Amino acid sequence: MEDSYLWGKIQDYYGETKYNGTAQSIQRDRTIFKKPFKRWYIAPAAMAFQAICGSVYAWSVFNRPVDVAIYGSDQKVAPITFYINIGCLGVAASLLGPWLERNGPRKAGVIGGSLFCFGHWVAALGIYLKSMALVFFGYGVLSGLGLGLCYISPISALQKWFPERKGLGAGLSVCGFGIGSLICAKIPLPLIDAIGLSLTFVVIGSCYWVILMFCAFIFRFPPPERTKTRGPIFRNGTVFITRKQQKHGSAQDEKSMPPVIADSKTPPQNRIVYEPAIDLTLREALSTYEYLGMYMMFLANLVSGLVILSRLADMCINVFEKSPDTASTVVAINGGFNFVGRLMFSSLSDVIGRKPSYLVMLGTQVVILAVLPLIFVTRNYWAFLLAIWTLTCAYGGGFGTIPAFIHDLFGMHNISGLHGILLTAWSIAGVGGGILFTLIYNHLIHSHGYSPSSPEVYNTNFYWLCACAAIGFVVLLFVRSTVRDRLLPRVGGEVTRLRVFGRILRFEKTGAFRFKLKYLRQEEEEKEWASFWQASIFFYPNIEVREETTVVTTTGSMGDVIGGTERMPIGGGAGVGMGVNDIARADTPRIDTPRGDIPRGDFPRGDIPRGEVRDLA
Repeated sequence: MEDSYLWGKIQDYYGETKYNGTAQSIQRDRTIFKKPFKRWYIAPAAMAFQAICGSVYAWSVFNRPVDVAIYGSDQKVAPITFYINIGCLGVAASLLGPWLERNGPRKAGVIGGSLFCFGHWVAALGIYLKSMALVFFGYGVLSGLGLGLCYISPISALQKWFPERKGLGAGLSVCGFGIGSLICAKIPLPLIDAIGLSLTFVVIGSCYWVILMFCAFIFRFPPPERTKTRGPIFRNGTVFITRKQQKHGSAQDEKSMPPVIADSKTPPQNRIVYEPAIDLTLREALSTYEYLGMYMMFLANLVSGLVILSRLADMCINVFEKSPDTASTVVAINGGFNFVGRLMFSSLSDVIGRKPSYLVMLGTQVVILAVLPLIFVTRNYWAFLLAIWTLTCAYGGGFGTIPAFIHDLFGMHNISGLHGILLTAWSIAGVGGGILFTLIYNHLIHSHGYSPSSPEVYNTNFYWLCACAAIGFVVLLFVRSTVRDRLLPRVGGEVTRLRVFGRILRFEKTGAFRFKLKYLRQEEEEKEWASFWQASIFFYPNIEVREETTVVTTTGSMGDVIGGTERMPIGGGAGVGMGVNDIARADTPRIDTPRGDIPRGDFPRGDIPRGEVRDLA
C-alpha cells in the first residue's frame, strides 16, 4: 500500500508541470523597476548567471594547489571534486526540474545560487582544516546540487520567451556556462598568491553570490498569453491544428513556410501560418523511444569533452611541458570555444535542424578523437590546441542545442523536467567517464611503468572515448525527429529504417537470415505517406471541427509578439475576446482517434500533406 502511494506521488510529481504563479506574481512580472519587462532583458542576465556557474570548468586550475595545500604534494586527488560536482549537478537537475516549472526560475535561481556559493565557503573551511572530505562535501556536493538548479533555471524561461527561435533562445541561455572558464580561470592564481588558497574560495564565493542574486531577480516566465501552445498538437491521441503569427524579417521567411498557409494575401508581417507544436505530460514524454535515443546520443556527446576538460591543464603541463600559467591560459581560451560552440550550433540548428546539427558535432568528435593519439605521440602542440578547441566547440554545441531539441519533440512545458533528467547523462559522463579515465591512467603508471608525461597514458583513453562518440552517432541516426518518421507504418518485412540525406533507407528481411537495404525515392515516400494519411482518416472519420481564435498583438520597440490561442465550441461567439489588435480567426479541425494510434510528435515544415489538412474557413 505504501509502495503504491509513493509511486502515485512520483507519477503526480512528474505529471503536469504547469506554472503555479499567482495572479499577483504574474502581474508583478510584467514590469521591472516600474517599466514594462522586455524579453531581451533576460538574455544578458542568463548569460552572466551561467558564466558564474561555468566557473566549475576552471576547477582544473585548483587541482594542484588544493592537493599541495592538503597533502603537501600533488597526489592527484583534487580532480575527484570535479566529478562529484558534476554528479550532484545531474541529480539536482533531474529531481528539481518539475519543481522549477511549477515555481518559476527566480525562486530556483535564488536557492541554487545560494547553495552554490555556500559550497565554496565550506570548501574554504576544508582547505583551512586540511580536510579533503570537507572539500568534497562543500564544492563537490553542495555546490554541485546548487549548480544543477542554477543551470536549468534560465533555460526554460528563455525557450518560452523566444518560441520562434528556440535554438537561439537555448544558445543564449547556456552559452554563458561555456565562457565561465574563460572569465574565471585567470582569477584564482593571482588571488592565491595574494591572500592564500582558503581565503580565495571565500572571496570568490562571496562575489559570485552578489552577481547570482541580481541575475535571479530578473528571471521570470512570460505571461500566460505568450505561452499558449500553437500549431499541430498531439495531446492524448488527438491532433489539434492551430496557427501562429509569422513575423516579417525572421529566419522563418516565406521560403521556409509550410505549404498550408492561411490568409495568403495578408502582408507577411501579419500572416498566419501553421507552426509545429506539441503538448505532452512529462510522464508521457519520458516513455517515448525518442527520449531514450536522445539520452544516449547526449551522453556520447558529453563524455569526451568532460574528461578532457578535467585534465586539460595536466595535459599541457605534463605532455607538452608548458608552465602552469600557460596551462591556465589554454583552459581559459578553451572556455571561449565552449561558449562559441553553444551559441553557434544552437543557432545553426534553427536553420539546418537539430538532428543534422548533432550529426555534425558527433562526427567531428569521432574524427578528432581518432587523430589525437597521433598528435600526442608527435607532441605537436599547435595541432593539439586546434584539435582540443574544436572538440570543445562540438561539446558545447551539444549543451546549446539540446533544450530546443526537447522543445521540438516534447513541448514547452516539459523543458525543465526532461532537460533535468537528461542532465543525469552529464553526471554519468563526468563521474563514470572520469573514474574510468583515472583507473586506466593510474594502472598504466603504476603497473606498466609509464610516467605522467607519457603519451600512452592518454592515448589509451582516447580509444574508448572515440568508440563512445561513434556509438552516439549511430544511435542518433535512428532517432525519429519528424512526425512523418514517427507515423509512417512499417511495410512487410521491414526491420528498421533511418533517414539518410533526406530519404528513407529501409532494412528489410526477405527470408531466413536474408536481408536487403532499400533506399526509397522521394515519390515512393510521398505515395506511402498520402496512402497512410487517407487510410487514417478513413478508419477514424469522426472529425470534430472547433473554432479557434488566434490573438496576436505586437507591442514595444523591439517588436515583441504576444499571442495566444483560445478554443471554443462552434457557436460560442465569433468575436468573443477579440480587440482592435486581433489579427485573425480561423476554424480548424480536430481529429479524434483512439489513444496511442497516432504516436506523439511534431509536424515539421513541409510534412503536412498539401490539401489533406487545411483551413476549413
